[in-house]
Amino acid sequence: MRRAAVAALAAALLTLSGCSGEGVHDDSAAPTPPAGTESGRSVRHGMTLPSWARTDYDSPVAGTYLRDIRATGADWIVFTPTWYQDRRTDDGMHTTEETASDGSLRRIVRRAHRAGFKVLLKPHVDLRGGGDRAGIRPGDPAAWFTAYRRFITHYADLAAAEHVEQLAVGTELAGTSGDTAAWTKVIGAVRERYGGPLTYAANFDEYSGIGFWRALDVVGIDAYWPVAGKATTDPDVLRRGWAPVVRRLAAFAARQDRRILFTEAGYTSQHGTATAPYSWTVGTRPDGAEQAAAYRALLDAFEQRTWWAGVCWWMWDDWPDSGEIPRRLTYSPHGKPAEQVLRDRWTT
Repeated sequence: MRRAAVAALAAALLTLSGCSGEGVHDDSAAPTPPAGTESGRSVRHGMTLPSWARTDYDSPVAGTYLRDIRATGADWIVFTPTWYQDRRTDDGMHTTEETASDGSLRRIVRRAHRAGFKVLLKPHVDLRGGGDRAGIRPGDPAAWFTAYRRFITHYADLAAAEHVEQLAVGTELAGTSGDTAAWTKVIGAVRERYGGPLTYAANFDEYSGIGFWRALDVVGIDAYWPVAGKATTDPDVLRRGWAPVVRRLAAFAARQDRRILFTEAGYTSQHGTATAPYSWTVGTRPDGAEQAAAYRALLDAFEQRTWWAGVCWWMWDDWPDSGEIPRRLTYSPHGKPAEQVLRDRWTT
């Protein structure tokens, strides 16, 4: 989930955008990963703690955040170091003052391990100044993939050194993810550096067009499907909204012979969040009850599915002084009814 355009809340907020359809792609030629494919039946209780600045993970509140997340019953935590492109057509990416330093990332991983978490490292590539990373379409794809391999193997080395339990090789890069051969080479380069299980975090309208799932250990989906046509807390409405998605994902997991992990899922505490979970600014009216109902509906829909590997919620609290949206409207469940939903489900 990008943080682009969050300042727009201060002005007129966005109207809902449309959703892309889900394509079909034959990935039967993708190679099978080595031993270590994620095949257990445990369900992940995950939470994302993103970073927006070089020193976020060294913040004095980092320890408090880890303790509070652990108290929800979460057993996995996601960290998201981010590099940037200046333009969609650039042939490479670079660090900025918003990129978490390697030192801070190593320290937060160690703190998380001491707190009892397993770690998913999910490096992002974003566009400076906003814009959807799915729109990245490099002018020279070969040069871009060369740069991308340098970027992701840097984090593969860090993940190996810090005994990170899982690594995502990419996130929501729909403008490039159709190049199966290039991504398969990226995955191979990562496996040479890192021996743990791998995933890719595909957007909900991207996953079915990807041809390299069988080179990975688990299917990752950022699960921002709209599940209602208007604001609601009605569990029956939300259940009906999820029903066709559940059917499609069950069939997809069977075809890929892979479990499906929601590498992201989340809802703002805004009125109407279930109609556009991908929007930071779907409304101006706080609605913790709808956020909580949406959390509960997702867990109700998937918790008993053996092909489902769990969820990594987007996201915990923002860092002090970095939020442009008032906390009462953000994705964070902290201190809201949605946090109690997690505690009820995850700590019993």
